[in-house]
Order: sequence, then C-alpha cells, then structure tokens
Amino acid sequence: MTLDEKLAQLVGFWVDQGDEVVAPMAGEMASSTAYTDATAHGLGQLTRVYGTRPVDPIERAAWLWDEQRRLVRDTRLGIPALVHEECLTGLAAWQAATFPTPLAWGAAFDPDLVEEMGALIGESMRELGIHQGLAPVLDVIRDPRWGRVDECIAEDPYVVGVIGTAYVRGLQSTGVHATLKHFVGYSGSQAGRNHAPVHAGPREIADVFLPPFEMAVRDGGVRSVMNSYAEIDGMPVAATPAYLTDILRDTWGFDGTVVSDYFSVAFLHTMHAVAHDRGEAAQLALEAGIDVELPTGDAYVGPLAERVRAGLVDETLVDRAVRRVLTQKEELGLLDETFETPPTAVDLDSPRHRAVARRLAEESVVLLTNDGVLPLAAPRRVAVIGPNADSAEALMGCYSFANHVLAHHPGVPMGFDIPTLAASVAAALPDTDVAVVRGCEAEGDDRSGFAEAEDAARAADVAIVAVGDRAGLFGRGTVGEGNDVDSLELPGVQRELVERLIATGTPVVLVVLSGRPYAIDWALSGDGAAAAVQSFFPGEEGGAAIAAVLIGAVSPSGHLPVSLPRSSGAQPYSYLHPTLGGPTEITSADSTPALPFGHGLSYTTFEHEGLTVASAVSAGGAFTATVRVRNTGPRRGTDLVQLYARDVHASVTRPVAQLLGFARVELDTGAEATVSFDVPTTRLAFTGRDGARIVEPGAIEVWVGPSCAERETETAIDIVGEVHRVTASDRRIVEATVDR
Repeated sequence: MTLDEKLAQLVGFWVDQGDEVVAPMAGEMASSTAYTDATAHGLGQLTRVYGTRPVDPIERAAWLWDEQRRLVRDTRLGIPALVHEECLTGLAAWQAATFPTPLAWGAAFDPDLVEEMGALIGESMRELGIHQGLAPVLDVIRDPRWGRVDECIAEDPYVVGVIGTAYVRGLQSTGVHATLKHFVGYSGSQAGRNHAPVHAGPREIADVFLPPFEMAVRDGGVRSVMNSYAEIDGMPVAATPAYLTDILRDTWGFDGTVVSDYFSVAFLHTMHAVAHDRGEAAQLALEAGIDVELPTGDAYVGPLAERVRAGLVDETLVDRAVRRVLTQKEELGLLDETFETPPTAVDLDSPRHRAVARRLAEESVVLLTNDGVLPLAAPRRVAVIGPNADSAEALMGCYSFANHVLAHHPGVPMGFDIPTLAASVAAALPDTDVAVVRGCEAEGDDRSGFAEAEDAARAADVAIVAVGDRAGLFGRGTVGEGNDVDSLELPGVQRELVERLIATGTPVVLVVLSGRPYAIDWALSGDGAAAAVQSFFPGEEGGAAIAAVLIGAVSPSGHLPVSLPRSSGAQPYSYLHPTLGGPTEITSADSTPALPFGHGLSYTTFEHEGLTVASAVSAGGAFTATVRVRNTGPRRGTDLVQLYARDVHASVTRPVAQLLGFARVELDTGAEATVSFDVPTTRLAFTGRDGARIVEPGAIEVWVGPSCAERETETAIDIVGEVHRVTASDRRIVEATVDR
C-alpha cells in the first residue's frame, strides 16, 4: 500500500454534510475536499449516509451499493468503505423505530430487554449495509446540568456497565460493531458544561468512569471505542496514550479500532491548543492510539501525509492503525463482499420493533409519588395540559432522528407513528371527555395560555399535566448535546403553570417528560401534585406506555437511575458519596436529593426480609446473598430487588452506599420468591493508595431496600485474608437467580 492508500483507510467522508448543525462546530469544520478526490485512493468509512438528512432508505441503499461497487472496481486496492451511523435510540434514519433514551434503559433496570432492543437495531442496520453503530454512551452521570445526561444510563457505574454491555451484545450479535462513547471522563466536565475541563483525580477515573468501559470490553467484547472530547487535568484524551493505549489496549486487551469523536483530532489544534496545526494534531492523536479520524479526513490525510514524508512521524504508526482497520473490515466480511443485491424492501419499524419499544417504555416509567389518585378510576372528564401533552417530539431524545435531523427539515413527515401522550390518554379512556390544552411552551415566558389551562383543570375530575424538556442540539431545545443549564428548575414558566393548576383544587397528576432529572421537590410535597410520574424520553410507544400506567393497565416498575436533585446548587452530586459528601453537622448546606437513587413506587407493595450472607469471605472470592421478597399489596406487580453494601472502614474513603446487584421480580399478589445474588468481592474493589485496584479485608454492611437510602433488611459480612489485587480474570458481574 502507498502512503496515500494507507491514510485513505484511516478517515471517513461525510457525503451529505451541509448547513445542518448535527455535530459540534460542524459548520466551521466542513471539509472542502470533493468526494471524488477523497476516494481516489479508497476510503475508510462513509459517515452517516442515512442519518444526515431524510432520505428514502431503499433509494439510499441502492446508491450505497453502487458506491461500494465503484470503490471495489475503480480503486487500485478495491477495498469497500465501512459505513457508520448513530444508533443510540434506534437507527438514526428516516422511518426507523425510535426507542426510549438511555436514561429510560437505566430506569427499567432490565439488561435482557436492552439486549433485545440492541439486536433489533442491529438487524435494521445490517439490512441497510451499515457496519458500525456509534453507541452506547457509557458516561456515568455526575451532574444533571450537563446537556448530554439524556444520552447516559445512570449515575452508578455498575448499572451503566451492565446495561451498556447488554446493548453491545445485542447490537454485535447481528454482525454490527458497537462503539463505546465517550472514552473517558467526558461527563465529569466542570459545572456540567459541554467540552469543559475535567478535574477528576486518578481514583475517580479508575473507580467511577472506567469500570463501565472495562465491562463492555472484557465482558461484552466490543469492537470499537470512541475517544472523549474532554481534557483531564490539562491533558486532552485524544492526545493521551495513557488512556487510549496503556489502559484500553495494554491493560484490558482491547484489539478493535479506536475512532475519533467528530472533529476531535482537529480540535487538538483549534480548541485545546496543544498542537500548532492539524498535522501535529494528527500526530498526537495517532501516537495516542486513535486509528480512524471521523467524520472526515481533516487531519489524517494531507496534514499527516506531510509530516510522514518530512520524517516527523514514523510510518509504522500509520501501519499499526491500517492493520486494525483492515482487520475490522475483514471481521465484518467487507473484504469479500460483492454488493450485488441491495435491499428492495425494508421495515425499519416493524411490530417487533414496536413491541420492544412498548415494553421498555412501560418498564421505565417511574412513579415518584401517589396519594391514591392513580391508577385513574374511570374519570368522566380529564384535562391533559402542558407543553409536552400533545407533542411527539417531547417523547424522543436528542439523538433521535426526529430531534437530531428532522428539526432542520420542517414539513417532512416523521416517517413512523408516534402517538402523543394526549392522544394516548384519549385512546385509553374512550368513554372519558378529554380536553387538551397547551398552557405554555417548553421555553420562554409566555403566560397567555394559563387562563385556558386553569379553566380546563377546573372543569375536569383530574388534570394530567405534562411538562419537561424538548431535546435538541447546541441551543435548539432545553436538553441535549450543547444544551447545558445553570438551573434545574423546569424550563420557562412551566413550574408556575403547574402551581396555578394545583391551586385550582383539581387533583393534578404531574408527568415529567425529560432528558434530565429536575428539582421538583415543591411538587412532591403534601401541597403539591396528587401524583408525580417521571418518564425519561420514552420513545415512539412512550405516550401509550404512560397512558397504560396512568389507567392501571400496567403497574409502574421503573426506578430512578439518577438521584432526583434538590437544586442546581447541590451539584455535582452522586449517591456514591463518602460521609463528608453528604449532609453533616459541620455544614449548613444540604445536598440530600429530593428522592434517592433507586426510588420507584408501584400500585402494589413489596416486603423484603431475611437477608442472609455468610459470616466471612476471602478477599478475591465470592459470597451469596439471599433475600425473600413478597407481594403484600392488592395486585400483580414487578419489584426491583436492590442489594447494597457499605465498606465500614477502608484505607481510602468509601461511599456510604453502593449498589452491588439488582433483579426484577414479577409476583402475583400474596406470592413470594427467594432472590439469590452471587456476588464477587470485586464488586467492592477500589483503587488503593498505591494506585492498584484491590479488594481489602474488613467489615461490610449489606442490605436490601427500596432505594439506596433505606435499609429494609440488613446483615454484615467480613472480608478476610490478604489484600487481593484485581486481575483480568476476576469476575465483574453479579449473577441473580429467582426461586419462586
């Protein structure tokens, strides 16, 4: 291979890149290279050929198959391009199914269902000739002010790792490579600001940010990783071999490809200012371990070629990356593909897609409070009020095709069916008079609709008030990439609308459709809403799922994957805090959340008792925790059995509570089951004083409760023996079994 042919394999090309802003600094970073020139020596990847603008999938597939044949026929080496797309909430393409956002995956606490969803997404992608998906996001939530929280799964690294790894397995089972985002530390940005510096120490990096990625690499076998835009302690990840090579490859054994987040190689020059030009930026990224520059070859083609030919960059570094790229293409079957028959029909939103979307949406609905008004008992008149009451866009996250791309194409139909909450409530209550009033917009200070909303509430037996977010990018919307906030109050005048509706005296059921948790403690008190429901962007079946919960056709089983904040001033906050990270007598500030991690009510009640563990276990070994759970309420329901622990004394400070494992258990009224958790002691591992991950002997408190904050049944165990240094062969996953 010539140098030009090698470098061509290390870059993407964004054929459809236009004026739409769907990536940071996309307008400023637009490539001036013509497509025919960019592919003269071949091409590594095609960037988002389905997901940049609304294109008919079959027509686009015909173009793609023709283009792949041209690359095979007309370039000297005849190597096809790998095609990548976004797929965080489903394939980001016109007419494709839109699933719940990752925060909803976390709220469902159902890895098996997420794996099933991942497989469906992968099948759609493979059918359209797509080989790599840019998902899942494994950033651990550290500050809900950050706009990209709606792309994240949870504030607990283990939950992120287990559910993210399930997605990887599902997607890759279809022959599509998953890409972990964003390695590493991205969500720890200063004050929740996108691309802001990260001030995490090595222990926080090792114990909070890295474990989900390690699980997806070692337990999920992921084939691709994308770097973080972040700088950590002044060092941009894209230029830091310690992360992209030493940890990822040398320690964990990852042997796939590392791709750059869009424009992040050039950002080493233009934003981080650690490189004098794009050629030096390319050198730093290549040396650090980034194999492929996306979305285009702004740095890895001309600028890098100049440095190699000048003797400033060792060509063996280029060869290393090319070998990885060609290995990936061989794994995907690209090197033998003839591209003879493009698809002539495809259903990207089949009944199978919708069934999984519905189940995941239903499982993710979190009942926060309820004074008995729910489930609704056949009301004669219902008012459905609020900016998100009759909005399809309010059901979808930032990386859904509708909010990511179609927002730039007004007038283009959605391409699939997505009933709003108001329409779903009307369908679920066919004998009820349902009035629909907006009241106010998601943003802004227009109160002109308040009076109509109040009148509608007064005339109704119950008012369902849907508030929250409108997802978008870079200032377009209230949450999403680039939409960071100073306040965690509901956007605009939504709080005032809710308070005025509560004041009418009509029972208010507050439904929060959002991509981040908001400070709504004022609505959860005795003088607030009669009931409150949290739904994190539940996707195309979300309206129907929420309606089913409201009327009692489905008993709520979702639980908070992130603490419900007290205020923006209490951030950053995590339930995984040491003693001095929570409320104490030595500070007047209280960071206690309005509702804790793991909280979630049902229409029935569950009792946990008889937690037992062995009295002692060797460091590096495993123990079994067994607990009985019984449905003590009036109806069938699903309980989330949550097993927590606390390391009482350790050589470094440890959290006051840490989730060890969890299990969803469905029980009829009066029925009970025994849940057994097989817990490797590595679940209690931490980074010791010498920087190594260890399991340390000592006393451990263990409990089961309805959230991290409540110990319903508890016991203790001693870890004994010598300090155990964690190795690659150590288990990372807790296995749960249910004996009914």
